[in-house]
Amino acid sequence: MIRKLTCIECPQGCLLSVDVENGKVAKVTGNKCPKGEKYAESEIENPTRVLTSSVLAEELPLRMIPVRTDRPIPKSAMSKAMAQIKKIRVKQFLHMGDIIVKDFLGLGVNLIATRDCFEKE
Repeated sequence: MIRKLTCIECPQGCLLSVDVENGKVAKVTGNKCPKGEKYAESEIENPTRVLTSSVLAEELPLRMIPVRTDRPIPKSAMSKAMAQIKKIRVKQFLHMGDIIVKDFLGLGVNLIATRDCFEKE
C-alpha cells in the first residue's frame, strides 16, 4: 500500500510516497534529504506527538493552566493521556516550565506548565 505524507522535518516539505508492507516501511521516495526517510518510518511505524492541553486550577488567578508534554508521546496514548489530564487540579503557584506531573502515564515524559501563574496576574 502506498501512503502519501508531507515531510515536516525541514523547510522543503517534501511530498513522500511511502510503500507500506505489514505495517512497516518498505520504501520511501520523494525525499530530498535523509530526514524524509526517518520521518516516514517514524510516522508509519510509531507516530508520536507533543500533547498540548490545559488543566484546571483551584484557588488561583487563572482558571485553567496551559500544559504540554516535554517530549512527544505515542499517538495511541493520546486518549488515555487526555482522560488523565481531566483529573488533574493545580493548587499552587507555578512558573512556565514547572513540572506538573513527572513521568506522565509512565511514558518517561513530564507534563509541564506553559505559562506562569502567580499570585497577582
